[in-house]
Amino acid sequence: MNFELNEDQQMLRDMLRQFLAQRYGFAERVAASRSELGYRPEIWSAFGEELGLLGATVPAAHGGLGGGEVEQLVIMEELGRALVLEPIAETLFHGAWLLEKAGGAAGGLLADVAAGKARLALAIGEPQMRYDYQDIAATAERTTNSWRLNGQKSVVIAAPWASHLIVAARTSGAVGDAAGISLFLVPANAAGLAMHPYPTIDGRRGADVILSDVELGADALLGGEGQGFDLLEELRDRAVAAQAAEAAGLLDRLLQDTVAYTQQRQQFGQPIASFQVLQHRMVDMYMHVELTRAAALLATLKLDAPADERARAASSAKATVAEACRFVGQNAVQLHGGMGMTDELPIGHYFKRATQIEGEFGTADWHLARRASLG
Repeated sequence: MNFELNEDQQMLRDMLRQFLAQRYGFAERVAASRSELGYRPEIWSAFGEELGLLGATVPAAHGGLGGGEVEQLVIMEELGRALVLEPIAETLFHGAWLLEKAGGAAGGLLADVAAGKARLALAIGEPQMRYDYQDIAATAERTTNSWRLNGQKSVVIAAPWASHLIVAARTSGAVGDAAGISLFLVPANAAGLAMHPYPTIDGRRGADVILSDVELGADALLGGEGQGFDLLEELRDRAVAAQAAEAAGLLDRLLQDTVAYTQQRQQFGQPIASFQVLQHRMVDMYMHVELTRAAALLATLKLDAPADERARAASSAKATVAEACRFVGQNAVQLHGGMGMTDELPIGHYFKRATQIEGEFGTADWHLARRASLG
């Protein structure tokens, strides 16, 4: 198994890292997060038009670069290191992957994704459910030439920025059944769709979505009717792998900032980095960062493996990442003292994103139980 990036992947990493270092400063990121829009459209356009980043894993036939899972890992690690707000994971690695997998008329939207003209968000979770997708209760009823959607979706990350939502709804069966779940592509401005947006703790945006007799054309269905559950399970594993890579970059930045701070902060006439007990603490943080990087790589390389093998790698990675986010984040804050949670330093903002990652797409406990059930 090859663990080295090839030349093209190294170029992609270096190009993105340089772009973010030059044009994605922390102060600008905070200002964008607190603005009415919540992100910077000019940066989004640059990701698509200047870098070609939004087409990195889109097939060449749709105007993309045709990259794969390792390109996802490279990109997400750099996005985590810079604490990027813009919904690249939701649009490219979640939404566009589903469009490609489903095929059909919706695949025509892939060219707009690659060009930066479309942004996607996943509307899966609901108020009464946790992480088990068979508990989806929203409904999609077939009419003469269309579909009619009703239901509620909660904590839809990036929904306020999206041009389209990918909605999971039940076309048959009862709540608790894996069969009967379908996926639909819904324009964010569709009649009957109400969105209640809010900021999330990590400075991004989410929304609760209410679907009231939303009428969609027959071609809004993604993939086969009633066959969405397996797609959602694979999507979860891909999302976990992407977030593990993001966490590797994010936690590495937390570690580096902490080391730098302890070298500057003095107590008893010497830098606190010289205290052995703090050195041990930072070594433990380093180990968690490296474990996260290894878990992200394993989960990424297993994405095309058989379903059980893929799921075991993803759930193992999530448990590793969740523990690392908590340990590295909390210790970074503690070693900064009271400065750790101020808005002036990046450390508190990175800690909040780490906390968000810890619980997205299933908690560590949920994934450990899932991992145990897979044998």
